[in-house]
Parts: sequence; C-alpha cells; structure tokens
Amino acid sequence: MATQIDIESPQTPKPLDGTSSLTFSALIEKLNSQTTPPALAELTSWLANVEISQLDLQPYVGFKEGNYWRHRVCRNEAVEMLIICWRPGQKTPIHDHNGSHGVVRVQQGLMFETIFAYDEQRGLTEDTSRECADGTITGADVPDIHQLGNPDVSGRDLITVHVYAPPLGVLKTYKLGSSQVDLYTPNDFPT
Repeated sequence: MATQIDIESPQTPKPLDGTSSLTFSALIEKLNSQTTPPALAELTSWLANVEISQLDLQPYVGFKEGNYWRHRVCRNEAVEMLIICWRPGQKTPIHDHNGSHGVVRVQQGLMFETIFAYDEQRGLTEDTSRECADGTITGADVPDIHQLGNPDVSGRDLITVHVYAPPLGVLKTYKLGSSQVDLYTPNDFPT
C-alpha cells in the first residue's frame, strides 16, 4: 500500500522540522549532489522548505495547447526535478511511477488528484479524490497509481513542482475498470 504524505497550506509552506528554508538554487544544488535516491521524507521536507519566486520559475514556465508541458530542472542517477505547466482541463493519464517515489508541490493554481486501487481480478477502481490549492504538498511512496490535473472549472493556469527518486523512466498506465496495464515513456521536454 502506498504511503501518502500531505501537507496542505493556503500559503507558502513553512519548514516542517525546524530546518531553515532553502533557496531554489540551493535546492537544485542539493538535488544535483545526491548519489543515491533520497527518502520520501527528505524530498517532502525539501519541497516544504524551499522558497520559489516567480523569477526562479521563469526559465521553466511555458504552456501548450492539448497537453500539459513538463520542464526538466535537473536530473542525475538519483533524483530529478520537473516543473509542470497545465492549462485548465489538462491532466495526466492514470499512471504509477514504476519504482520511483515522488513529491508534488502546487506552486500556483488548483490541482486535482485522484488515487486509484488496482486488483488483477477487478481491474482499476477509484479510491479517493481531492483538490490541492496553492502551497499543498503531496507525496507518495511505491506503489502509487494516480491522476493529476488542472480542473476545467479552475479558470486559471496551474504550475506544479515535482521531485522523483530515482528519476522517472517508463511509467505504467491504467484504464478505469480494466486490468490491462500499458507502458508509457514521457518525452515531451522542450528543446
């Protein structure tokens, strides 16, 4: 069963454990220095304690029609960080992270998250759903089957910060009510 970690805050997250806040560039340095995948609790703490300004985000913000846009901030053998930009109505396929754990921070906008349960006989069923406002941090250990998106009714763009350890590779995708599992390799990074 997946371990869910959730921190909901309408404001910028405050340090969880008395740790001083990180700058965005310090977080990137910390991630780039990792030689083994950090634990889920570490990723959660780092995203809760980082201060990210609009200026920090500027090189990674871009939107496209039809699908959300993934912008890679950094990646090594142990960890990767992405900024994902979503227009209203854009969402991921239902997927898992195929061995990686991850943390998502809602930087700007409203994210909708649905968690699913998988059974080989019954197939995929919806477990829980919720809205995540600015400042919400959510993370999940392995396994985790979910779908993220920007609701049609949000009326504004969504920007999320994602950190995965180890880095994402081939993901498994699912369909509601089906036991079929497909493979998907995200490769939509801007050039």
